[in-house]
Amino acid sequence: MLTLSKQITSFILVAILIAATFSACSPAIATAPIPILPDSSLAQIAFSSNRDGNEEIFVINADGSGLKRLTNNPANDLYPAWSPDRNQIAFTSDRDGNSEIYIMNADGTGVTRLTNNPVDDWSATWSADGKRIAFTSDYEIYVINIDGSGLTNLTNNPAADYFPSWSPDETRIAFVSERDGDKVAVYVMNADGSEPKCLADTGYDAYPALSPDSTQIVFTSSRDGNSEIYMINTDGSGLTRLTNNPASDLYPVWSPDRNQIAFTSDRDGNSEIYIMNADGTGVTRLTDNPARDRFPAW
Repeated sequence: MLTLSKQITSFILVAILIAATFSACSPAIATAPIPILPDSSLAQIAFSSNRDGNEEIFVINADGSGLKRLTNNPANDLYPAWSPDRNQIAFTSDRDGNSEIYIMNADGTGVTRLTNNPVDDWSATWSADGKRIAFTSDYEIYVINIDGSGLTNLTNNPAADYFPSWSPDETRIAFVSERDGDKVAVYVMNADGSEPKCLADTGYDAYPALSPDSTQIVFTSSRDGNSEIYMINTDGSGLTRLTNNPASDLYPVWSPDRNQIAFTSDRDGNSEIYIMNADGTGVTRLTDNPARDRFPAW
């Protein structure tokens, strides 16, 4: 079986050949990047866990095998986010005194601090070209180049804005906002911060994640009494409830091929990582540990 890197290389070569063919016989047309959707069974899930005493970043295969600890630091390491080429992971750590954004290689080596600010920086999300990272700082959404340059405030609103999720076509960013008074709502805006639009606003709607084809968002909502996973189209239509359990279901993320969703749930007594099909069926528990496993990234 081809490795993930070889599969991705093959996809890229085919895309280059197709592009060359079209450019020879057609005028240039500006289009958004087409997301590469690899076989999710080959893609590991990163998550944070305090199973060794404090929050660290781990990875695990989608079948529950291959558990590996990537970070080993007395501080807390949280909110992992895979780079588009899956060679790096961005994460949040307070190892230098307060929460900052760091980047490491996919095997846990080469840890580099990206942000350096007296306020907390957290919850990173990558642009599809792998050159920029959006994140939360002082409850605003910022974007920064991965070399640390070009820091830009995208939201610039007196209310709290946080938990960004960048669309794979690079055109939009979903995020959580409290700009509607006492409500926690899911918004989507253009990647430059313009035209913010509320998609879900029923009191507590949070933790959005845009799908690999950039057409849908999964998120957590308490609109039916407890925290459940919902899905909605990026135009605000097609709201669908995916989970139905008296426990709390949180932090949903898509698989790379869009066929499954990983999430955190305490339905079995403590926070564990679960996987389900994109229609809410086939819920499977991935981790099984008395500690807290959460914040999956696929």
